[in-house]
Amino acid sequence: MTNKTPLDTMENAFRDIISAIGEDMSRPGLVDTPLRAAKAMQFLTRGYGQDIDTVINNALFPSSSEEMVIVKNIELYSMCEHHMLPFIGKCHVAYMPKGQVIGLSKIARIVDMFARRLQIQENLTKEIAEVIIQKTGAAGAGVIIEAQHMCMMMRGVEKQNSVMTTSCMLGAFRNSQTTRNEFLSLIRN
Repeated sequence: MTNKTPLDTMENAFRDIISAIGEDMSRPGLVDTPLRAAKAMQFLTRGYGQDIDTVINNALFPSSSEEMVIVKNIELYSMCEHHMLPFIGKCHVAYMPKGQVIGLSKIARIVDMFARRLQIQENLTKEIAEVIIQKTGAAGAGVIIEAQHMCMMMRGVEKQNSVMTTSCMLGAFRNSQTTRNEFLSLIRN
């Protein structure tokens, strides 16, 4: 009886896929490709093995600041759940603290945790905003993602310069046009 690991299962699946497209698995350049591809897939989808509380690691700190906090141009790499092709872009995250702030690097780690799963950009944007509110107790959060999708660039309509932009505004960012405009203005600079 063998105990197959997820890595073994993925390695075998990649071997089958490579053979199915007509390649010779004994070709020197491909002999180790199934294992390399399986390891790459584990890395690209590592968000499934992460827990939000572990990612934040208690990096919530008391603060009397109620002014907007923005982290912009956080690079992100994700994979489209429809074609399993990458989408690559940047994420802008803002929140209005209410008694506590979150460690700066934790915002980028939150983006990465959700991005490193099979996703659609619309849901990714919403998940990030919701968890910022949930974990910080912020008065509001705004998230904007701008990304290029390989499923649109490499196949289908093959439009090389297309960029998809999504936003999610919660709390003060949804309820106040002034707050929303401030966020939008500050990420353009």
